[in-house]
Amino acid sequence: MTTWWQIILLSALAFWMIIDQLTVCWISNPLCIGMISGLIMGNLQTGLIVGATLQLMVLGVSTYGGASMPDFLTGAIIGTVYAVGANKGTQFAIGLAVPVGLLMVQLDVLARFTNTIFQKRIDRFITQNKPQAAGRNAYLGLFTWGISRGLPVFVLLIVGNRMIKNVLATVPTWLTNGLKVSGGILPVVGIAILLRYLPTKKYFSYLLIGFIAAAYLKLPMLGVALLGLALALLNYQRKQTQSQTSNSHNTEYENEAGEYEN
Repeated sequence: MTTWWQIILLSALAFWMIIDQLTVCWISNPLCIGMISGLIMGNLQTGLIVGATLQLMVLGVSTYGGASMPDFLTGAIIGTVYAVGANKGTQFAIGLAVPVGLLMVQLDVLARFTNTIFQKRIDRFITQNKPQAAGRNAYLGLFTWGISRGLPVFVLLIVGNRMIKNVLATVPTWLTNGLKVSGGILPVVGIAILLRYLPTKKYFSYLLIGFIAAAYLKLPMLGVALLGLALALLNYQRKQTQSQTSNSHNTEYENEAGEYEN
């Protein structure tokens, strides 16, 4: 059962996270949002699991050119709340977080459209040499962004307190199982998107070593990450040695050419 103070804190978190994403970028990633949501809900581990899984789904994805993308920050909040409150498991909660993130795309477009009103006012006040009025409208634009996230989260949490048990009781088993399966598959999609933008063919051997370490040797993620760091350092040192050797040969060749000319 989500208490009133948890609803207020989570709504405030949703209000601030989009402003943070547009400005200072301190906590604007699903992992941080899931962790903070888990702290508010009293279950840090679940928040980290939900946030980290959603983080994998957005690797290599960004709002290039001002395009809207699925808002998995909001999905991390809702997913963590449902994972802790509904006792349906993290995979089920992640399956619910995905449609929430997709729904927020429409509200993101609405927030952008609404902000054009303030942008036009800012332009007009600048031409009229009224910087204070232009500054006020800039802050009003931030308020619009915050409302586009804070209000939906507040409504979802208020409705969820009364209806979550009834809704989950009527959901068929095949649907909940499907959400759990999709929650396990979707992070792979994020990794696949990231691999498309990386020089995977050139460094395929390193990818294979990481896969063997995780799948067959059963190393934890920290161990795999340290192994990757060690391989990266070895590759860097090898290239540095090759570069120094090449420079040394070039210097010797230049010296020999100079002596020959003299």
